[in-house]
Amino acid sequence: MQRLFLFLGLTAVFAAVPLRAESYVIADHQTGRILEDGAANRKAQIASLTKLALAMVALDWAEIKGANLDQVAVVPETALSTTGGINPLGLQAGDTLTLRDLLFACLLASDNVAAVTLADHLGRSLPNPTGLDPVGNTVAHMNALARQLGMRRTLFLNPHGLDVPDGQARPYSTAADLARLLRYGYSKPGLTFYVSQPSREIHVQRGGSSLALQLSNTNKLLGSEGIDGGKTGRTSQAGECIILTSQKTPEVRREGDSVFTTPRRIIVVLLGSNNREGEGMSLVRRGWALYQNWSARGRPAKASNSL
Repeated sequence: MQRLFLFLGLTAVFAAVPLRAESYVIADHQTGRILEDGAANRKAQIASLTKLALAMVALDWAEIKGANLDQVAVVPETALSTTGGINPLGLQAGDTLTLRDLLFACLLASDNVAAVTLADHLGRSLPNPTGLDPVGNTVAHMNALARQLGMRRTLFLNPHGLDVPDGQARPYSTAADLARLLRYGYSKPGLTFYVSQPSREIHVQRGGSSLALQLSNTNKLLGSEGIDGGKTGRTSQAGECIILTSQKTPEVRREGDSVFTTPRRIIVVLLGSNNREGEGMSLVRRGWALYQNWSARGRPAKASNSL
């Protein structure tokens, strides 16, 4: 009888979600088990979700090299000329700001000038055996990270995810590959902190003056239904995209004198939507219903259905 009620509850949840996105995936963070997906391996453009890979290259570099994220980067002219005039923070060539503030600008405000500035700075410090320009070198490391994580249907061509002109090669990834990337990012402490912030004040040095800029997280779902992180993206070619993570209180069970704790976190990736907040929230709620059913069955593992 309990299973029947659970099935009926899941059916009601599913029936209430008319998904129009091109692809999506819902996965358990701890095990990588895919709870549900729709065309999760279909290649698609991913807009500013690209910046998650840029951020992980930066954070991994800082961890490996012991680099201080308070070191200062200079906004190059190319950061303005290659981003199509999209400059919501108003950064100017010659401005300086810390790598930490550039990461906040990329991950919260999704600023493209900040992304190129960060990539330009990193590319001068990362290994560069083929002599690429600094931004190209950073993108090469983003692709190397993708290969390391088994993101076999992913190709990064720039650090920001902006649309490219017709006739040029386009970058791509998949919902499943991006879930792999976020799962990796959440295995480390750095990314978690950045994407969980609803707002942040950063400081830009310009002509001897310090300018304070207030950033707001573009993830409007933050704080609802246990959602404590993620990233948004939107371009005309990619549509609306979003990655979300949602956490609930860990499960605790006792077996004799032993206590076992199981973390509970799900990942949702949605690509090619026209309503990323509405569909994203629906998928989070749907994901927890699926998780409850899966957990009640003993969390069975299946390698063919895992990230």
